[in-house]
Amino acid sequence: MSAQQLAESQLLNALPRRWQHSLGVAQRARQLAPLVQDQAETLEASAVLHDVGYAPDLVDTGFHPLDGARFLRSIGVDELVVRLVGNHSYALLEAEERGLREVLSSEFPLVDQPLLVDALVFCDMTTTPDGLPTSSEERVGEILSRYGQESIVGRFIRRAAPEIHASVERIRTAAATAGLVL
Repeated sequence: MSAQQLAESQLLNALPRRWQHSLGVAQRARQLAPLVQDQAETLEASAVLHDVGYAPDLVDTGFHPLDGARFLRSIGVDELVVRLVGNHSYALLEAEERGLREVLSSEFPLVDQPLLVDALVFCDMTTTPDGLPTSSEERVGEILSRYGQESIVGRFIRRAAPEIHASVERIRTAAATAGLVL
């Protein structure tokens, strides 16, 4: 089963809007393929699967990066994809808010491939919940308005915003240098 089929099987019927977001994130990943070169397939798989942990049947801790990564590991998905899903978009900061930092970091260590990590942040944080392109500033604002400033997600996204914007800018710069139009 492909990564897209796997994500679709978990998200389409239960969470159709989350599925649309995942498709949009995967589309962004395809745009970055020339930039990440031999990691294009890994980026696209991570992109389409990054939110699989929201699927109702997979919820365990209630922290979607951890729940998704655990599920993906349990079915034998490539370890790099699993670790990218577990740590996507600065998830370690949200894990800290939830008291799960040690659990996440011990089960799914950070990926030491800055371009690939930044590319996944770019894909996720420049895609609306409906799967359309947006700016990282608008995306962070949308997340804050949806969850509230003082929610766990709100506190996390405010802490992560500078890092998110920096990742997006690094990808935009690398893409422009490579002649890619995003």
